[in-house]
Amino acid sequence: MKTEEKLMSHAEKIQEPKSIEERNKNLIRQVAEEIFNKGNYAHIDEIVSSDLVIHSLNPNKEIHGPDGARNYLISLRTAFPDIKFIIKDQFAEGDKVVTHFIAEGTHLGSFEGIPPTGKSFKVSAIDIDYIKNGKVSECWSNLDELSLLQQLGILS
Repeated sequence: MKTEEKLMSHAEKIQEPKSIEERNKNLIRQVAEEIFNKGNYAHIDEIVSSDLVIHSLNPNKEIHGPDGARNYLISLRTAFPDIKFIIKDQFAEGDKVVTHFIAEGTHLGSFEGIPPTGKSFKVSAIDIDYIKNGKVSECWSNLDELSLLQQLGILS
């Protein structure tokens, strides 16, 4: 009986809540799967904070709040209806999650003034996300836009 108690105690320890870093990484994986890959925008308000800021390489392209994120993602999915984000690696420390992923899709709709080319792309990106109160509050996004434009035939 004592051995079973020790085993149960050990099993219960295994079931302890995950570290804050693991919970934050899971949140970013949920963003990738539910919002980016499935286009399930109903989850945006549950996942991002009301004061969300998304920074890109172009300082004129900042996105603010859940509505800004929703509008951007709808335009992204309209331009690239088959877009998929594949997480390759993740690191977390405290409230910060760094995610390396591959984005791929086909350009079938207008995006940021670029008419559809019908061409497919596959690019690498790294996001640094900050989590506050269990929601994404800030994101620094670094997508290989040059390679994207080259693959779409916009730049040589």
